[in-house]
Amino acid sequence: MTKPAALTAERILQETEEVLRTHGASRATVMDVARALGVSHGTVYRHFRTKAELREAVTRRWLKNASGALVLIVQESGESAPDKLRRWLSALFAAKRRKAGEDPQLFATYEGLLGEHSQVVEEHIGELVGQIEEILEQGVARGEFRYPHPDPAISARAVFDATAPFHDPKHAAGWHRSGIETEFSAVLDLVLLGVTVPS
Repeated sequence: MTKPAALTAERILQETEEVLRTHGASRATVMDVARALGVSHGTVYRHFRTKAELREAVTRRWLKNASGALVLIVQESGESAPDKLRRWLSALFAAKRRKAGEDPQLFATYEGLLGEHSQVVEEHIGELVGQIEEILEQGVARGEFRYPHPDPAISARAVFDATAPFHDPKHAAGWHRSGIETEFSAVLDLVLLGVTVPS
């Protein structure tokens, strides 16, 4: 007889995502998650003290999975800062669009959860803006970029905000329409023009 797999926080979060997909954010309960795992709801509460904590954790996990590869782009060397920034922003758009296209019902569910957990969203945005700032710093150090604003963090946030139509979930309905790639490329060109040192 095989021993059942240990119940970990990660397994609970995986099952919570399946429950959210099935029931939606408004109807999913900790009891549903426990039932799907074959344990008591008290067992789930040993890992996550409240329903809110569980929903916050699954939201954080989803956001990290949607953009987890971006940090690798920041850390890579060997390409120019303009190319790296273009690739980073393209990867962010691709990741968000893939999440929206592969499972629109779950994406809509998470969009609702994002509204409940604004602190998690702000943390996520802070991480993304920090990565942009790091790419800008790399470019400034190499003489390829300049800061449009004296505060590097404000410059990074401006880049993030300028590209919001291509990564903010509230714009997801338009991410698969005809011409979106051309629009995205045009915005990238303008953003890069704003930060690149004139030749």
